Amino acid sequence: MASAAAALMIAAPVALADDNAPSARSGAASGELVYGGTSGFDVNIADKGKVQTTLFNFKLSDGAISKMYCVQIEVGARFGETMVEHAWNDYPDASSPFRKNNKNINWVLHHSYPSTDAASLEKTLTDKGAKLHDGLSTKEALTATQAAVWHYSDGKDLDAENPLANGSADEAADVLALYNYLTGDANTGVEEKKPTLSITPAKANGEAGTKIGPFTVATTGSVTDFTSKLPEGVKVVGENGQDIKSSAIKNGTKLFLDVPKDAKPGTAELAVKAAGDVNTGRLFVAKNYADKPAQSLIVAQSQKSAVEAAATGTWTETGPVTTAPATTAPAAGGNNSGQTPLANTGVNAALPIGIGAALVIAGGAMILVVRRRRSNA
Repeated sequence: MASAAAALMIAAPVALADDNAPSARSGAASGELVYGGTSGFDVNIADKGKVQTTLFNFKLSDGAISKMYCVQIEVGARFGETMVEHAWNDYPDASSPFRKNNKNINWVLHHSYPSTDAASLEKTLTDKGAKLHDGLSTKEALTATQAAVWHYSDGKDLDAENPLANGSADEAADVLALYNYLTGDANTGVEEKKPTLSITPAKANGEAGTKIGPFTVATTGSVTDFTSKLPEGVKVVGENGQDIKSSAIKNGTKLFLDVPKDAKPGTAELAVKAAGDVNTGRLFVAKNYADKPAQSLIVAQSQKSAVEAAATGTWTETGPVTTAPATTAPAAGGNNSGQTPLANTGVNAALPIGIGAALVIAGGAMILVVRRRRSNA
């Protein structure tokens, strides 16, 4: 057993992914809230009072402007705050209704303004028997959509008796008609779409002389660039050991770091850029939310954007291969006892012999105890 344990300790480990690595968010889109959004009517929210509705302008990191609704009515919006794309299960308030209603929020966003224009929404409502007043305006559609999002994200309901804090009675009736449709039986929910780009795992480690990875690329867009920072001798290769170019990388591509056996301990970085959509329903949370909470936002309409994902691989030196030195017993001579002397190891032979004898005695004692217990049973 001791020999087996020693062999396992000196065996060279294979390259492996770090199971404890954080979920890859390096491919997440980011940006900040900027001025210039579109305002709807002020609405009356039951148990809260008057609240302004706004379709926010959100400037993505590549300069593109996306449209966002608020999904956190009790937290103030902060302009200029860096916000990062998150999965729905990363919503910052674990107790919020958002966690259980996110599919319904996504349904609202995919079936209402601005993903669906006001004229199409008007036709849907009239086909269902709703009576509108001079049609459905963009402002009415925006207001009802934000109110429906809050219904699911925050559990806040539009005051059915007095929906608007400003605007006419006809406008209030139109807003309420669309709100009731968006929060009614037709809303069966829409699943979350995958982010535009990711590399998993974000970190992997291994040993020199092995291929570290795989790093799997997942994208709903098209890869536009691939870069890497590699120490001398280290290469990025595909599954079959072939060199990799950006034109060959697509959804599902697996990348490996090929590290020479004689490489010193080190780290390599690889990054992929892609062009694709920041999809409707993607959640954006303040980068420093834990220190300075800011209102979380959700994409109201898909927007083309460039995103980047990165990963790192680290390695240690190849473990030394050790073998036990051969020992040869000296030839018998000058020993009148007729016994072959033990090999000269520099250790008094009495010590291991004594330990062995003690173990034999202890084993015998245990056998006696077990037999007595059985006889007394």
